[in-house]
Amino acid sequence: MADVRRLTASDAEIYREIRLEGLDRHPEAFGASFDTEATEDIAFFAGRLTGSTVFGGFDGQALLGVAGCFTTTQEKERHKATLFGMYVREAARGKGLGKLLVEAVLKEAGNHAEIIRLTVVTTNAAARDLYERCGFECYGIEPKSLKVAGRYYDEALMYKHLRG
Repeated sequence: MADVRRLTASDAEIYREIRLEGLDRHPEAFGASFDTEATEDIAFFAGRLTGSTVFGGFDGQALLGVAGCFTTTQEKERHKATLFGMYVREAARGKGLGKLLVEAVLKEAGNHAEIIRLTVVTTNAAARDLYERCGFECYGIEPKSLKVAGRYYDEALMYKHLRG
């Protein structure tokens, strides 16, 4: 069983490595691009870990997956959190790590938000299934949400009530 814990700025190097792997191997799954983030220094990734909450799933010292959340500072939207940056390395898929990471995010978000939302590319059936099993519901599809190498990808917009 994997150990899930919150990442800190001291984890910036291993976070950078897994983040860039996800962006490179699955460019259609993220709004960010490998080419842009690969040019960022380690302080950029440390800042992401201190400016939001990112959980990592470990097998010993090996980081196998990540998922993050943030809450907007806008007064009228402070009740909403966003799950972002979910990625599980191929060798760890299908073993429950994704569920553990989503559960960690949900627990954290529930401390300060009423709703959590996410977007997921519609062609990623495994991720959509995971989110649905964790209680997320689709409330719409954004057509042509992402454009990667000349191809468009639609994204499912999903949410879950955390309380109330």
